[in-house]
Amino acid sequence: MSLRINSEAPNFTAETTQGTIDFHEWIGNGWAILFSHPKDFTPVCTTELGYMAGLKPEFDRRGTKIIGLSVDPVTNHSRWASDIEETQGHAVNYPMIGDPELKVAKLYDMLPEGAGNTSDGRTAVDNATVRSVFIVGPDKKIKAMLTYPMSAGRNFDEVLRLLDALQLNAVHNVATPVNWRPGDDVIIPTSVSDEQAREKYPQGFKTLKPYLRVVKQPTA
Repeated sequence: MSLRINSEAPNFTAETTQGTIDFHEWIGNGWAILFSHPKDFTPVCTTELGYMAGLKPEFDRRGTKIIGLSVDPVTNHSRWASDIEETQGHAVNYPMIGDPELKVAKLYDMLPEGAGNTSDGRTAVDNATVRSVFIVGPDKKIKAMLTYPMSAGRNFDEVLRLLDALQLNAVHNVATPVNWRPGDDVIIPTSVSDEQAREKYPQGFKTLKPYLRVVKQPTA
């Protein structure tokens, strides 16, 4: 199954470090971030899991749940969590999915169907493509996807920035320009006419080109 932006996030039931979940039920009416790892006790992922634990209050503030996945059993995750807390200074404070049968990895197109049905005997290199981030909206559709190689740690500050942009768009129907940060000017989409823009933004907006109009970030 190939996933694209606005595809429905495939639902699944899985064991996690915080009990069994139905993914869509677990998401509820908010946003969610699923981020995956090729194997437990891998160095780059250890740093990432710790950093996400430190960022969790920021995601909570944005009504967003975070959940990790690793192609190993949940029992291994619990032992790995001790190493993460010891080396990164943050205890893992969100659920970690166990995927020893590779079901979720294949469901989310991170491993091919021919990858088999067990994590036994598989190395991190065998699972190298299980290094993705999926941002899922309240409608259970995938709003963004990022995939990294094993050698490069993910920038979760960027994931947080991207989430801010997606949530802003969902409420106000605006786009964000390059390197946008919360509080910066935003772009009025071309689907919004000048007449509609004048009604929506009585304080005015700037037209740089007919297709490029900028306005202060809406806050209400």
